[in-house]
Amino acid sequence: MQEAYIVDAVRTPFGKRDGSLRDTHPQDLAAEPLLALERRNGFDGGETVEDAIYGCVGPVDEQGLNIGRLAPMVAGWGEDVPGVQLNRMCGSGQQAVNFAAGQIRGGMADVLVAGGVEHMTRVPLGSDTPGEQNSYADDTGVSETYFEHFEELTTQGEGAERIAEEWGLSREDCDEIAVDSQHRWGEADAAGHHDEQVVPVETTLDGEGIVLERDEHPRPETDMETLSDLPLVVREEGDGVVHAGNASGIVDGAAATLVASGAACERHGWDPIARIVDSHVVGVDPMTMLTGPIPATDELLAENGLSVEDIDRFEVNEAFASVIGAWLAETGADWERTNVWGGAIAHGHPLGATGAALLGKLPYQLDACDGRYGLCTMCIGFGQGIATLVENI
Repeated sequence: MQEAYIVDAVRTPFGKRDGSLRDTHPQDLAAEPLLALERRNGFDGGETVEDAIYGCVGPVDEQGLNIGRLAPMVAGWGEDVPGVQLNRMCGSGQQAVNFAAGQIRGGMADVLVAGGVEHMTRVPLGSDTPGEQNSYADDTGVSETYFEHFEELTTQGEGAERIAEEWGLSREDCDEIAVDSQHRWGEADAAGHHDEQVVPVETTLDGEGIVLERDEHPRPETDMETLSDLPLVVREEGDGVVHAGNASGIVDGAAATLVASGAACERHGWDPIARIVDSHVVGVDPMTMLTGPIPATDELLAENGLSVEDIDRFEVNEAFASVIGAWLAETGADWERTNVWGGAIAHGHPLGATGAALLGKLPYQLDACDGRYGLCTMCIGFGQGIATLVENI
């Protein structure tokens, strides 16, 4: 079995909803990381890349027609690079990288690009859900037979509230995680830690040419007092914890990795930045929905003979702060080694792209701390979890 390596990992800046990327077509946004990978690593995409694997949670309207195939075409890679779009909901971008690694480890490919895109301004959350409500909520979008097996179709927000209840997390606990995320993003940005991974996007806004160079969603000045004034958005009365400030931001963005075999790295003169060791997915109770990172982490570590103490950096998607609180409590992981450069509460969560972006952070973080192992994990709708283990080289 050959090894699978991350040669490079890039992402666009994440634009806030209705922000600087609002006039950018999702296909153009999806092409940006591919162009950056080609430019930075000195290859001709049309001649070198065997397949493009892209996650997208709303593969309809402008994100339809298989954006995984269209992204390399829009990038100018010609007709020879095939492409596929996949949807494992919030874990889609990470799953794309895991699939790429599996193909390379199995000897079926040597050079792949994998990542994802989500333009949440132009293709809003829930656009792929049937029904008049056009929303992933209540009793819309699933067969009546579903309710013969499960009592309800839980929303992710309600799942986050149930997790807070089960693990005894207060609003203040969640807000502390949110404030840390914002502050960490600000400190990392000031130190230039995002510069290697985040590539500028040249685009147009209201007919004028612009260059977006940094994330638009973060508010590094956020404090506990500011968050305490925000209204609850799921349980508007009583002891709810979820509000806009301690949940992931709705943003537009794309991310991609160049994944290759050792032979391909040698042939092209590439110096890879990490080895993809292993990956794991789980299914969990859809009534709480978002607990998947807990068993995904535990099982992936066990399969590789490792413990949380062996992991130098964790990336855990901050879909909601309560998800992070429960994961920390159950795994025993150290918050000081987790989301050290800020997470989705700060920079946002462009659904299909986030997994590739979070996983792509780890090689840079491991290099910065001279660590060996990094682990990325995400919660996923309908009760799933995904995890990937990488090694610094």
